[in-house]
Amino acid sequence: MSNDTMREPRRGLRQMIESARATTNAARIRAARAAFAATGWRDDYRRKTLLSDAAAVLVAVGLAYVLRFGELSNQPLYSDIGIGYVVLTVLIAGGWMLALTLQKSRDTRIIGSGPTEYQRVFDASWKLFAILTILAFATGTQVARGYLLFAFPVGLAGIFLGRYCWRQWLHAQRAHGRYKSAVLAIGYRDQAERLIRDLNDRDESGYQVVGVCIPTGQFAEGETVLGVPILGDLHQAGSIAAQVNADSVAVSGSGTITADVVRRLGWELEPRGVDLMLTAELADVAGPRITITPAETVALLHVDAPRFTGPKFVVKSVTDWLGAALLTIVLLPMLLGVAVAVAVTSRGPVFYTQDRVGRNGKTFPMYKFRSMRVGADAEVVKLEEQSDGAGPLFKMRNDPRVTPLGRILRRYSIDELPQILNVLRGDMSLVGPRPPLPREVSAYEQRMRRRLLVKPGLTGLWQVGGRSDLSWEQSVRLDVYYVENWTVFGDFLILARTARAVLSGSGAY
Repeated sequence: MSNDTMREPRRGLRQMIESARATTNAARIRAARAAFAATGWRDDYRRKTLLSDAAAVLVAVGLAYVLRFGELSNQPLYSDIGIGYVVLTVLIAGGWMLALTLQKSRDTRIIGSGPTEYQRVFDASWKLFAILTILAFATGTQVARGYLLFAFPVGLAGIFLGRYCWRQWLHAQRAHGRYKSAVLAIGYRDQAERLIRDLNDRDESGYQVVGVCIPTGQFAEGETVLGVPILGDLHQAGSIAAQVNADSVAVSGSGTITADVVRRLGWELEPRGVDLMLTAELADVAGPRITITPAETVALLHVDAPRFTGPKFVVKSVTDWLGAALLTIVLLPMLLGVAVAVAVTSRGPVFYTQDRVGRNGKTFPMYKFRSMRVGADAEVVKLEEQSDGAGPLFKMRNDPRVTPLGRILRRYSIDELPQILNVLRGDMSLVGPRPPLPREVSAYEQRMRRRLLVKPGLTGLWQVGGRSDLSWEQSVRLDVYYVENWTVFGDFLILARTARAVLSGSGAY
């Protein structure tokens, strides 16, 4: 038998194997695509937010028009003044909507998670009214006063409310696997694992990794990474992204993924409308601390060191004091009522004072409404083995020392309200890390001591992130993240989220 005759069966067998592999991979690609069918939800969601924004803006400027024009009620609507106010109202409404668009506040890459969406709404709004105020001052007119006093706060609150409601609706959709962006992950196996774990395990991320591309020779046919199929190697990434209808491609850097590979991948994705994302493994660093400087052949990623002094802290201190003073006035009837209830339902003082550690390790007396029987501190030693708290924290879900009224106060964090006095004294902030006990601080390692670089807070990320249900590691990470990345606007968002956490009563005991 000739060599050519012997080669024919081998060649046929090889072609059958390659054909089977191609068929199998095609089936896996179809499965990935079917598991994440494109729904066109982005345009639909943008329309929803556009309508709610427009409704809030129209109500706000309409209210400002009525209130301002009411001062000039002796002027007919068709007079020059009346027509001028109508034109101004229309211009402000249109300018506001345009500012929200130019600020990219409806960019689907930033909606649904994190504070960036709210920050952009706020920036667009205050910049518009700052321009309006400057123009009014320059022209010597007072027409902008009513709009600044009424339209700005009412409209901003309305836009925030609309965005919040749509965000909650979006979270509900994502909890059922809908309204997410399909991601194709590119990189080594361990890098893909981190990305899959971070994105696929959190519905609120808005992303779902549907496939992985790994360097040639690093995987076998039919392999998966945490249940996500490996669909090919790096050189096939562009075509695979199109085949699985990926919205984004996330590239993790490695020795084989060079700048040239990324550049060529970007060229392939460009006509298909697929976003290219480069993952920067900078844990717990927020966007405001990151600056990108383009150089000739590379992009330099600057990470600013966290600062703990300066104008920003002055603003925080002033905001804390004013906010605490306002809360004291608003909540005074409630504070008096709780004080009376504590006094008549159990023996002992109304307030409980405990030493806590503040900024730079300084100890201060922290005030709370008493929620336990007198002498409860002395019983801790006997109960330590039953602690449900994480790390060095002592917590019990069913603490026998807590009074019946105290259980209600602790569930809704009402016992914490006297700490407003600590804010007024300058010992605490409205938002900050959890105020620790001296014995907890004595067990701190270096990373945990970073919590002491700022004042502890009446509330914080620990309060809105799970409270007592958090593990010690999670609690420390949230506090350190806040210390290094906090912003004034972020504080306002945490205060807003605190109200919902307190009303739900989850994680408090």
